Formats: sequence, structure tokens, C-alpha cells
Amino acid sequence: MVSNRFSRLAKLYGDKKVDAMSGKCVMIIGIGGVGGYVVEALARSNIGTLILVDYDTVEESNINRQIIALDNTLNRLKTECFKERIKLINPHCKVITINEYITVENYQELFKYKVDYIADCCDTVKTKEKIIEYALLNNFNIISSMGTGNRENPEDLEITDITKTKGDPLAKKIRKYLRDNHINKKLMVMCSKEIPHHKIEDVIPSNSFVPPSAGLLIASYIIKKLISKTETE
Repeated sequence: MVSNRFSRLAKLYGDKKVDAMSGKCVMIIGIGGVGGYVVEALARSNIGTLILVDYDTVEESNINRQIIALDNTLNRLKTECFKERIKLINPHCKVITINEYITVENYQELFKYKVDYIADCCDTVKTKEKIIEYALLNNFNIISSMGTGNRENPEDLEITDITKTKGDPLAKKIRKYLRDNHINKKLMVMCSKEIPHHKIEDVIPSNSFVPPSAGLLIASYIIKKLISKTETE
């Protein structure tokens, strides 16, 4: 029986499919501007287990775009703040927190978990490459976020195959990495068609609507994939 808190979702997809979401597990790697909204939307979609991967604390500069960033969360671990928030949204959701800086040396630790989907919102390029490579070669379901900073237009965001992306410097690096390593498996990414046009001198400029919109698109994609899978189970 679907909880009343998810009753409107059940009206959209049906009780059986929404109830099935309580048995699904999703890992979100990086829970900042993009990943934080992935977490938020999945928690509000009855996902039963969420694995949150992030080593960082909430900073004042996060407040303009990160849903967890408030005056009363400053200097606290993002994972712990989100764990508290998720429990207020859905007390039945199991939350696993990994408070580690993920690198090319330790990234394989993430893959010891049995997950239904991975949302890669990591912003360290070398680590991102390794996570994507391992996931693709070992048949983990993954969607990867490309760049959202230094963009102004959420309407230019799209989810597409990485081979079809244009104008995104990060996507270009990932494409080259996959090509150089002869990895021909399909990788779906959240990408912007908008060309970054501000010169970056110190920090990456960002607003309150592009990263969140990207996160919601990723969450939507994952939910649709999981819902679709329940139809064949």
C-alpha cells in the first residue's frame, strides 16, 4: 500500500510501480548543485535506499544554488544534512552516507554496493572518467552530469548520448577518454547546448536555476528507467 505522501505519484504511475520504487537503490556521487536536486527528487519519489557520496561541508557560497545550503547547515557535512532532510521527507528511506573524497585510487570502493542506478555528479574529471569507465565495463546503470556552471539557460539542458553532445568542454574530455580507451558502450549524459561564454578566473560562476534543473532532469530520467523496468519484472 503506497503511503499517502506518495499518493499523487501513484495517481500518475500506479500503486504497484510506485510501491516498487521502495525496493530500489540509487547512488548519487556528488551532492552539490546538481546532485542535491537528484537526491531531493528521488527522496520524494519513494526510492527505498539512497547512497550519498560527498566529503564536503556546506559553505556560504553554496546558498545561491544548493538545496541543502541554509544558514543553519553551514559548515556541516552535506551528507549528514541530506540524511536528516531525507528522513523528514520519507522516514522509511534507508540513507547510506559515504563521507570520503573519491579519487582514482579509491573509486572502486563505491562499486561494492548493489545499486539500480548511479547518478554521477562528480566534478573531478579524472575521478569521473574512472567511475564512468568502471560502470560501463561492469554493466552498472549510470547517467553522468556534464558541465552546468558558467551557463545561464536551463532551457538548453538535455539528456543525450555523449557522442551527440556539442559545445561542452567536459563532455569533450569524457568523449576523448572513452575513445582513447576503446570503450564503445553507450553513455547517457545530462548536458547543456549552451556554450560557456564567461572567462573563468577563479571560481566557476553559477546561478540558482541551471544546476537544479539539471538535477531534476537526471532524477526524472532515473525514475522513468526504474518505472519502465518494473513493467518487465
